[in-house]
Amino acid sequence: MLSPDKINLLHAFLGALPPHLANRLAKAVEIDRLAEGKTLPHDLILAGLRPVLREASGERTLTPLRLFCLPFEDLLSSEPRKEKQKGRIARESVAVVWKWLGETLIPEATQAYVKDTRDMTLAVKPGDPKARAQQFWPEASFVIRSALTADRDGVQAKLGNLVAADAEEMALLLSAGSQILEIQERLPRLTPSLNDALLWALRDSYDRLAASAPDVAAYVAVIAMNRLARPWEALKLPLLISRRTEDTLIASTDMGLAGELLLNDMAMHAEAIRSIRQPWFDSEDLLSHISQFAVLSSAVVKEVEIRRDGRWGQRLMKDRTGVADAMKNMMEKAPREILGALPMQKSGTYGGGPREPDLSHFPDPEKVERALRYAKLVVGCLNFASAASFGAAQKTAAEEIERELQVYGDEIVKEIATPDLERRARAEQYLSVVADLYGIFFSGEEAEFMKRRGRAALAA
Repeated sequence: MLSPDKINLLHAFLGALPPHLANRLAKAVEIDRLAEGKTLPHDLILAGLRPVLREASGERTLTPLRLFCLPFEDLLSSEPRKEKQKGRIARESVAVVWKWLGETLIPEATQAYVKDTRDMTLAVKPGDPKARAQQFWPEASFVIRSALTADRDGVQAKLGNLVAADAEEMALLLSAGSQILEIQERLPRLTPSLNDALLWALRDSYDRLAASAPDVAAYVAVIAMNRLARPWEALKLPLLISRRTEDTLIASTDMGLAGELLLNDMAMHAEAIRSIRQPWFDSEDLLSHISQFAVLSSAVVKEVEIRRDGRWGQRLMKDRTGVADAMKNMMEKAPREILGALPMQKSGTYGGGPREPDLSHFPDPEKVERALRYAKLVVGCLNFASAASFGAAQKTAAEEIERELQVYGDEIVKEIATPDLERRARAEQYLSVVADLYGIFFSGEEAEFMKRRGRAALAA
C-alpha cells in the first residue's frame, strides 16, 4: 500500500504527462485490468491520469462499463447539482446503476455481457464488443424501465431520487443505442463545425428517431452539442426542423432542450461570477467563468434570434445584467486594491510637495498578493468585457491603473539611488512589485526594462 505522500507524487507525475502518452498508458492499464492483472495499482494510476485524459482526444479502451455508457456518454456531467436536469446525467450515478443492474435486475445477463465484451476486447474471443453491447442495451433498458414502472418509490428509496431519475434517462437512450451510435460515428468529438452535410445527416437521424423513438429524438441536438467544438452550433438543428429563427417557438418544444442546457450553463457561470466575494477570489477560476459566459451568451444570441420578451430572452438579460453589475463593481475596486499595494504620500514639510512613494515600511505581502490577483483579472477579461456588458468599466480601470503605475515606476526608480540603505532596501522590494505589475499590464519586455532601470540607478 502506497503512503499518501507517494500517491501524491505519483499523481503529480501522471498529471504532467503529455495527453498522447497519458492516453497510451491508460489503455495499457485498462487492458491489464481487463486481463485481471494483479501487479499494477490500476485505480491509482487511472485517477492520476484522469485530469490529462479529459484533454486527450484518442480512443479509450472499450471496457464493459464504457461500452454500456456509449448511448448516453455525451450527457455525462461532473458538475454538482441539487436537482435532476433533463439532458444531464451525473457521472457518479453510473456506478450505482451499473451495480443495481448487475446485482439485482439481471445479474446473469450482465455477467455474460461483461465476460463476452472483455474477451472480445482482449481478442480472446472473436467478435465485435460494440456489436455485443448493442445486444445488451435493449435488455438493460427494458429491465430498468420495468423496475421504475412497477415500483418507482422502491427504486427511489434504494438508489435515491436523483440517481433513479438518471437511471430512467439512461434507459431511454439505451433503448435507441444503435441509432445513437450512428450519430456518434458521423460526428466525432470536437468536430470543428456543423457544416451542411453534417446538419442534414443529423436531420435524417432525427426524422428516423421521431418515427421509431420520439422521446429520444429531442436528444439528437444535445448529443451533437456535446460533440462540437462550438456547442451552440447544435441549435442549427432545431432551427432547421422548426423552420423558425426566433427562440419563442423552439423554447416551448422538446427540440429546445439543447438551448435550455446552454442557458443553464450560462446561468451556472453567471451565478459563480455573482457569488464572488471581494477581495477573496481565484482570478483564473473567475476568468474561466467570465470567458465561458461571454462566449456562450454572444454565440447563442447570434445563432438564434432571441426576443427580449421571450423566455430565453428574459433569462439571458437577467444573467447578463447580474454579471455586468458584479464585474463593474470589481472593476471599480481594482484600482484601489492594486495601487493600495504601492502607497504614495505628499512630499515636503507639510505635505505640500509632489507625490512620492511612501517607503516608511516594506510592501505588505497580503496587499501585494491582492494587487496581483486584481491585475490578472483586469487584464485577463479584456477580450470578454464588452460581450459581458462591462467593457467601459474595464477600460476605465485599466487606464487609471496603467497611468498611476507608470508614475509610481518613474518615482521608485529615483528612490533606488538613495544613500539611505534601509530606504533603498524597501525601494528595491517595491520596484520588484512594480515590475510584476508591468509584466501583467504591459509586457514581459517592459517588466525587464523596469528592472534594468533599477539596476542602472543602483549602479549610479
